Amino acid sequence: MSEATGDAVLSIRGLRKAYASGTEALNSIDLDIRRGEIFALLGPNGAGKTTLINIVCGIVTASGGTVLVDGKDHAADYRHARSRIGLVPQELTTDAFESVLSTVSFSRGLFGKRRDPAMIERLLRRLSLWDKRGSKMMELSGGMKRRVMIAKALSHEPDILFLDEPSAGVDVELRRDMWGLVRQLRSEGTTIILTTHYIEEAEEMADRVGVISRGELIAAEDKAVLMRKLGRKTLKLTLAEAMAEVPPGLEEWDPTLEDDGHVLSYKFDANADRTGVPSLLRRVSDLGIGFKDLSTRQSSLEDIFVGLVHEERAS
Repeated sequence: MSEATGDAVLSIRGLRKAYASGTEALNSIDLDIRRGEIFALLGPNGAGKTTLINIVCGIVTASGGTVLVDGKDHAADYRHARSRIGLVPQELTTDAFESVLSTVSFSRGLFGKRRDPAMIERLLRRLSLWDKRGSKMMELSGGMKRRVMIAKALSHEPDILFLDEPSAGVDVELRRDMWGLVRQLRSEGTTIILTTHYIEEAEEMADRVGVISRGELIAAEDKAVLMRKLGRKTLKLTLAEAMAEVPPGLEEWDPTLEDDGHVLSYKFDANADRTGVPSLLRRVSDLGIGFKDLSTRQSSLEDIFVGLVHEERAS
């Protein structure tokens, strides 16, 4: 499903995870992550997103396949992989009685990095945590704790950062701040892979989007290409008079009624040679159906995601 690229910082081939119960969490995943990109992995609960991340980060053992981190096997050369990768997990797991400064400094030491107070100060300032450096973790808000988790993941200066549901439990304002931080990290050269339930998060930030369902990667495309390839448009006619049902004579276009019969809606492929829009409008006029307004809307990434998952489940 993934386009191979010569500049892949992370290359996954045939990755599988099956449990003793027979459950297959991942089924032969192929994926390349390009250096310096933001890649968003979308999928419903239980799709395999966290399993994929945990295998790459060395937390879970794969049943098959390979993971190369900058060309080196992540299992055979795990020290190299661990030094290159930072992980911000979904769960906020920290020592409640430790200070912010000691929590982040200790995390750096876990990776065998020498003490560097100046680097830690720069990191905490960048994350707006320096003023909270003496605060105990138990005293912080959920949003601040999330920032500390990011600081911990960046403390050993990795160049690949995994964010597993980074906005979970974070209010809208803090989510926007998080997006700004992620963009800043990318501008500094960090490769970022995030999983999210927030479609708007992927649409706002990602360069590429992957869709995973039932352990299979069913799409991995540049965001603009995915939307252009799979995105459909919707024509909406605001009717002069409400209708109880779609009138005979419009079956060819299969439109639907919305807003208590006040809106006639027609979905079409904007890239098709014949969209059906001109002929539909002519037929509407021939039938004497009056309308006060018309508008078109491009499918959002959410529409595409729902459609892809629905198609995969139906197959």
